[in-house]
Amino acid sequence: MDYKNSLNLPQTEFPMKANLPQREPLTLKQWGDQDVYQKLLLKNKKNPKFILHDGPPYANGHIHFGHILNKILKDIIVKYKNMSGFVSPYVPGWDCHGLPIELGAIKELAEKNKDRASLTPLQKREACRNYAHRFIEDQKKDFKRLGIFGDWDHPYLTLTNQYEADIAREFLGLYTKGFIYQGKKPVYWCVSCQTALAEAEVEYENITSPSIYVAFPLADAFKLEAEEVEDASLVIWTTTPWTLPANVAVAVGEKFEYVLLELEGKHYLLARALKDAFLEAIGFKGEAVERKVFLGSSLAQLKLEYRHPFIKRISPVVLGHHVTLETGTGLVHIAPGHGQEDYEIGQKNKLETLCPVDEAGRFLKDSMAEAVFDEVKQWEGVKVKEANGVIVHFLHEKKILLNAPTQTLNHSFPHCWRCKKPVIFRATKQWFLSLEHSDLRKKALRCINGDVKWIPQWGHDRIFGMIENRPDWCLSRQRVWGVPIIVHHCAQCQTPLLNQKIGDSICSIFEKEGADAWWKDFKPLLPENTVCKCGSREFIKDASILDVWFDSGVSHAAVLERRPELGSPADLYLEGSDQHRGWFHSSLLTSLASRDRAPYKAVLTHGFVVDGQGKKYSKSAKNYVPPEKVLNELGAELLRLWVGAEDYRNDIRVSDEIIKVLAEIYRKIRNTCRFMLGNLYDFNPEKDLVPFEKRTELDRYAMGFLFDTVAKIEKAYQNYEFHGVHHTLNKFFTVELSAVYLDILKDRLYCEKASGFLRRSAQSNLFDILMAVLPLMAPILSFTAEEVWSFLPVSAQKTSSVFFASWPRLGENIKDKNLEARWSRVLTIRDEILKALEETRKKKEIGHSLDAKVVLSAEGETLEFLKEYQDQWSQICITSQVEVVENVSGYQFKSSLVPSLTVSVMPALGKKCERCWNYSLYVGQSPKHPGLCQRCEGVVS
Repeated sequence: MDYKNSLNLPQTEFPMKANLPQREPLTLKQWGDQDVYQKLLLKNKKNPKFILHDGPPYANGHIHFGHILNKILKDIIVKYKNMSGFVSPYVPGWDCHGLPIELGAIKELAEKNKDRASLTPLQKREACRNYAHRFIEDQKKDFKRLGIFGDWDHPYLTLTNQYEADIAREFLGLYTKGFIYQGKKPVYWCVSCQTALAEAEVEYENITSPSIYVAFPLADAFKLEAEEVEDASLVIWTTTPWTLPANVAVAVGEKFEYVLLELEGKHYLLARALKDAFLEAIGFKGEAVERKVFLGSSLAQLKLEYRHPFIKRISPVVLGHHVTLETGTGLVHIAPGHGQEDYEIGQKNKLETLCPVDEAGRFLKDSMAEAVFDEVKQWEGVKVKEANGVIVHFLHEKKILLNAPTQTLNHSFPHCWRCKKPVIFRATKQWFLSLEHSDLRKKALRCINGDVKWIPQWGHDRIFGMIENRPDWCLSRQRVWGVPIIVHHCAQCQTPLLNQKIGDSICSIFEKEGADAWWKDFKPLLPENTVCKCGSREFIKDASILDVWFDSGVSHAAVLERRPELGSPADLYLEGSDQHRGWFHSSLLTSLASRDRAPYKAVLTHGFVVDGQGKKYSKSAKNYVPPEKVLNELGAELLRLWVGAEDYRNDIRVSDEIIKVLAEIYRKIRNTCRFMLGNLYDFNPEKDLVPFEKRTELDRYAMGFLFDTVAKIEKAYQNYEFHGVHHTLNKFFTVELSAVYLDILKDRLYCEKASGFLRRSAQSNLFDILMAVLPLMAPILSFTAEEVWSFLPVSAQKTSSVFFASWPRLGENIKDKNLEARWSRVLTIRDEILKALEETRKKKEIGHSLDAKVVLSAEGETLEFLKEYQDQWSQICITSQVEVVENVSGYQFKSSLVPSLTVSVMPALGKKCERCWNYSLYVGQSPKHPGLCQRCEGVVS
């Protein structure tokens, strides 16, 4: 007789095959149709807010793995906060101004044969605006495809009229408070992009540069006690020969020893500690005589002067705080126009700030007018990159170079963040935000130390060191795609003009017309009859725009304070570790300067995405996996699982192999959910749910495990340790559920009476587990949690979306320490029995574990414990029979974990039940159902 139809086999339409790429868009439509995000906010509208403020990505290019990591991390937090009772709106934003977008737009125009030089500022701006909008829409579509909840219909864009006006208004506020000043100082300058750069826009890469030792002859004889040395020279070392025309001093270290060396009749002055390295570099094999040793402070007191080696210029020897003995000669050539520290020394010693280089990096006309040699005058118009080789060759020809002209050094050097080319320091007139005004630097450091929580803690040290040592912030850029510096200059005396009244008027114009108004005509945006102090009535607009980091840096004012659903300070800023010098940095400085407080309460930092070997991961890499490939072939859920599974506080690895491992983990989670759903097909929670306290001992023990899982996951979410959420869930699904509890449960679920207590107790557990675990899954595995939720039996607890479900809060009554201790012991004994069964199976004495009878033997308290579970051991171990006896001899297996326990395995007695496949002596005794065991006969009858 076929008893298959009498079994309670799993039934569910929940598909085993995920088909995520096809199914996820349907879920996205469902969320949109139900307006899940907005309803989630309304559900908690009377509750406290939690504001995660979105750091805006650039509106250029398609999304990459860095974007995916960042957006999913934010989404996990926003979903968790909303589901756990907060009102947590997420307003996505885009950074729309700046060099990356301007360069991209101009490149597209060039491809359309548009002459860049002929474009007006407004034409360039229109092209940039269109370019940005196009990529905003592309990125928005991709972010929504990842299942990110947010106000996608109302994002914040830094190119809107209102936002541009707010940028200008924040600049005005800082200007009127005295934080903004104009000065000629050396700044990072990209000769390719032809604009100043802030520190945040500079990246360091290794390059190979000339390594040269140059003799600077002293202007006068060097006086020793008994004689005067006529031919003494200072020895400087540099890797930037192109800066030598701007040299105006040589610096010595105050506390270092310097030596006057005589080498074959010629005299050279340099640091004593670097003498041997110098002699090796110049290849000197003869006798080096130390004529005299000086302290740097003594040399400075001698008021030494030297002649520039190829320009008619006499310059001093000065003290320098930045001189080291790490490399070189301990004598540093000072060019205040080409270095920040050089500039500071120049200011202290009232040195001239020379910058003979134009915006394209060429030596200016007439910059070599005072040259000693005619060939030097021919350098005018030469680019600094080519000038290095020209100058080294010239120094070698004139025997001013002391080492071989081919010597080089591979070292780290600043590069432009966008064009990736080396930058230079160039002294130009720029606008700066002072870090010393109103003690801004000190306030920022105090704030970092005390007011803000840094997650992980190393973020504190990183930003503290940056602000502690950074120069004033160079705010101006020589481009057109951005918000202008709203300052007018007197055409006569160049005095800058800006006050509150003028600034308010300009900001009002920007609100109506956008920042385009600055370029619409040449007329000043000033009240009629404005007069400069010098009497002039003619004014010109400043030609620079604000640093794009200022744009995003004032989002605390333009977004958090302006949008009623948000608020300032934000509870959390979350970005990659590069933002300690970027958005975290600019936001902190602008907020402290304008509002005297940080714009955030906590800052969470994630690492960079790297490949499987921990190397830089980019589209040019051979092993690059395009995100769209993962999306199209495996679905967004695998990317969400990838983010949840990795410890984002370090660099995050991604590769085909890693995605495959995650796909297998996902498959196990999905199949476990499917198993539970399949066994709830006839379960009605409203009438079938067994009260917790009446469930079987095993079921109550399993619920205790659920209690621990919920508690661990809740703590992990609170601490932003999402990899902890993943690992706890994965262990719960694959070990505590599938490998133990659900395995034991199968016989009860399939073979017991459908409406009987034993089965309903098990089903009640499965229902409660899913009701608790699915909301826990939802912030990470959003699509799957929603899909499984839709297949749950209808009940008063089941909401229309998993995101509306109550966050699981299990009662303390579920925890029973005595029960846990007992079942921990039961499962230890089970493990020992399974080992014995496996050894017997290997010997081919049995096939399946149901083919076996197990004899357990022990003495004393262990024996008594075994007897307590006499009727359950066969179900617990999935064997047909288990007998408990005292002190049997001839056992097969002795436990090393359980005192006095021995295990023997033999073929089961009786015949195999045709329904449950357990062996039983009862099979064959029933006239009506001779093929059934006693249990199955009762169920069938």
